Amino acid sequence: MSRERPINADEPTAEPSEPSKRDAAAREAAKAPAEKPAETPAKAPAETKPEPAPATSDGEEKAESKAAEPKPPNRHRRPIPAALKAVAVLVLLAIVFIVVAVIGGSGGSGDGEQPAPAPAPTASGETKENGGSGTSTQTPTELGYPAFATDNTTRIGGSDPAANAAASALAVFPSTTTSQRPAAVAVAAEEDWQAALAAAVLMSPPVRAPLLLSTPSELPDASAEALSALDPSGGADTGGSAVFAIGDLTVPGGGKQTKVAAGDPATMAASIAALRERLAGSPPDHYLVAPLAAPAFAMPAAAWAARSGDPLLFSEAEKLPKASAAILRKHPKVPVYVLGPASAISSAVVNEIAKIGEDVHRVGGDDPVANAVAFARFHDGSFGWDVNDPGHGFVLARDESPLAAAAAAPLSAAGTWGPLLLTDSASTLPGPVREYLLDVKPGYTTDPTRAFYNHVWVIGDQEAIDVNQQAEVNELSELARIGGEE
Repeated sequence: MSRERPINADEPTAEPSEPSKRDAAAREAAKAPAEKPAETPAKAPAETKPEPAPATSDGEEKAESKAAEPKPPNRHRRPIPAALKAVAVLVLLAIVFIVVAVIGGSGGSGDGEQPAPAPAPTASGETKENGGSGTSTQTPTELGYPAFATDNTTRIGGSDPAANAAASALAVFPSTTTSQRPAAVAVAAEEDWQAALAAAVLMSPPVRAPLLLSTPSELPDASAEALSALDPSGGADTGGSAVFAIGDLTVPGGGKQTKVAAGDPATMAASIAALRERLAGSPPDHYLVAPLAAPAFAMPAAAWAARSGDPLLFSEAEKLPKASAAILRKHPKVPVYVLGPASAISSAVVNEIAKIGEDVHRVGGDDPVANAVAFARFHDGSFGWDVNDPGHGFVLARDESPLAAAAAAPLSAAGTWGPLLLTDSASTLPGPVREYLLDVKPGYTTDPTRAFYNHVWVIGDQEAIDVNQQAEVNELSELARIGGEE
């Protein structure tokens, strides 16, 4: 309410009736016939500010003193009707009340004014201010916790492989500045999981090209947005190429593109191996051969290829493809590691490889889950993760989604570099993975800040791996006190 306007300013001031005015005038005329006609009191307009009310008691005393002074003997004003006096008193009291309320509520005015306290939250989590209401905070679920992240896990929860690949690429290359952008990206077809897994080797040094996924005709929205954010422009380590298009793909962009011709999976993998060798300027330290028709057994190879630069080749269960054999013959002294059990790649194939080069080894387990754990533990000289102690990163994906392994490969070549583990259920962590994480569970004796820590990337939404399984992984990765004094 305005201080300049009385609360009843919109109501007309009560006036004496016309007969009362005539009677009063007649009485005044009889008492003082020689005097000047009395002035008629002015009617207060509805919007006119009443006589200013003094803000202090001193002002009120001055007003009362002025009212008590004797009037000049030759000027007698007509007395103010009682009704009008009553209205004036009410207006004055209302103005004083308003001034006191404003000053008291605001705590003062001017530069020293203090801000009003924040509105108190209601039981429902809402606040009410100025007659309205609003949500004061978001719930943890709305913020994405615990499904998005716990203290030892982070989820890349896309609903499809293209979204997960885009998120993985941006997690490794945030691209908020030029220095955070990759020189190039690799783009593979969603329909060709073998080529996507093989393209993971381009994430290794010196190329460092993360993988995006595409359809033959166009990039999915997630891939297009990621490509725009990554904004690769080529460099010396990429041969000037900004994009490596794997297969018959149309990839937008103005930079130089290097295409890997479409073909059968083994031939395309061999072409990617040759491309990597040309860009690196030297043969690899090792070759990794994975089963062509058993994707769950081949999945862990992508993480290692991205980490090491060892190219991925493919083999049928009973026969080594010509394209794979041709690559191996170029460098017969480079060690070869066959990933998977004999049911996926037979001993006959291993013997065939041994005829090309003598240094051939098999690594793996009897099922996809055990195979991934075995590969995480394996080491032979400079080959293999050799993750048998705490202080490492891991990636967890569903065994039914080979593209998830390709999408997540950049996470194994940056940050908390670590092997791919597999789960065969959306809700239950497999026994071999649980036992492995328990075996490498971190601990401390006296000072947790000097301990080693584990971290696990979870790939896929809750239909792939639900939050209950993620919570169990988090608990298994939690730093634990194992003895000693505080």
